[in-house]
Amino acid sequence: MSNFMPDTGIFLVIQQKNPKGDGMTQTAQMAAFALSGDYERLSAGHVQKLKLHLLDSLASFVWSRHQELPKNVARALAFLNGNGNANATTLPLDHLAQLYTTYIRYPDFMDNFLAKEATCHPSDNIGLLLAASQGRSVSGKQFLMAMAVSYAIQCRLTQQLPVMINGHDHTALLAFSATAGGGRLMGLDEVMLGNALGIAGNNLNPFVTSRASYTTQWKGLASSLVNASCMNILSVALTGITGPDQLFEIPEKGYNAISGLTLDYDWKKEDFSLLDRCILKTYNAEVHTQVTLEIICKLASEHALDPDQVSEIDITIFLTAFHIVGGGEYGDRTAVYSKEQADHSLPYLAAVALLDKEVYPPQLTPDRINSDDVQALLKKVKVHTRFPLHRPTKLAGILDPYTEAYPEWTKCKVEMSLTNGTKLQCEAADFEGFFTRPLSAAAVQGKFEKLNHAYLNKMDIAAIFSMVNNLEDFYVDDLLQVVLRDGK
Repeated sequence: MSNFMPDTGIFLVIQQKNPKGDGMTQTAQMAAFALSGDYERLSAGHVQKLKLHLLDSLASFVWSRHQELPKNVARALAFLNGNGNANATTLPLDHLAQLYTTYIRYPDFMDNFLAKEATCHPSDNIGLLLAASQGRSVSGKQFLMAMAVSYAIQCRLTQQLPVMINGHDHTALLAFSATAGGGRLMGLDEVMLGNALGIAGNNLNPFVTSRASYTTQWKGLASSLVNASCMNILSVALTGITGPDQLFEIPEKGYNAISGLTLDYDWKKEDFSLLDRCILKTYNAEVHTQVTLEIICKLASEHALDPDQVSEIDITIFLTAFHIVGGGEYGDRTAVYSKEQADHSLPYLAAVALLDKEVYPPQLTPDRINSDDVQALLKKVKVHTRFPLHRPTKLAGILDPYTEAYPEWTKCKVEMSLTNGTKLQCEAADFEGFFTRPLSAAAVQGKFEKLNHAYLNKMDIAAIFSMVNNLEDFYVDDLLQVVLRDGK
């Protein structure tokens, strides 16, 4: 069989495989799911959810274009491009996917999905999907369906294959979801997409080290390189090159053996229900800190607290939060001198939230991080779990009620001791933005405006809101033209 490769005039010979029926491999099942159905398969609620998450991601995208680190990534890609130019009309698709993913991911203000033993950022997929759509007359309906596919696959894999527990980063699973959604937009058939998924899973296995203390700038860039590779892999698979179709089935020394897990999911059952559990952030900080920050801002407001009168902040949190941001397995979080360490340090975030009554990009600048007041206050923050046993993890999850409730709830208790002997206490199980209390459209728009009023005029901001809200009536290129405008 031959297949025409768009925009090249080249006919390619495609290797065909016999259908495997119920015995299909995991990558073949994922490919079939990714390419099945159309926009009408999505419920109205899921369409609205996807639009809000897209708008939330674009808020970070626009803001990042004006920040130094993303500009450095653009400069690096311009160097690789050989002409000193890194704009959307000159970059190859893999570099474009890398740049767009950097824009969305760098602020660490994007969405999350929480499973019992792992987390992920579904919006990591959007950068590749935007790149795959650029210049190709992709409709809003096509984009939203591809986005739904990517979100569903990444969230389901995070539940079914929590690779983080054995040291692989959650972006290892992005390799499958971004490839799947991108493959749908780029016109791969099931055979080609199955090959691409096998190649991506075989080659892209980043480690969770990028998130450990002392956290470096690579934490915010890891997903961008995965997406660059996924785009490269999609173009290779589009030519008919084959990949390891039994990625999860070969019993010895394969993906399952190396990850210490087993993926055996029936993808015919996938129904997009996990979209309902995707989370947006109110505070510019790691997701597991959101509940604590909401409590602290509430206490500060209700009691008109003077931070100078606070002698101690005692935080009881669930085990996952303790490990990632509280000084557990991921390392010490009390030494904080950079943005990447700050937005993953619960002591720092608690201190700056009490001082500034919010956590947005200004709270993560070098000057603010290194200010004497916040550095002194963070040393008064104590973080621990309710039950002192942390291993074995499953037993700790049973004995600690905060940990046992996660990820259905994010339980936290904050106790503040004041210098006059007063003790204040507040406890919560969720936060605004959690799937039990999702952010409203007005709240997401407010977040966009607060981040970007200095970079876009009111007319362009209103245009972006309207296009996203009515994306079915537009091409993705229409939206990108406004998003990519330079300044006011």
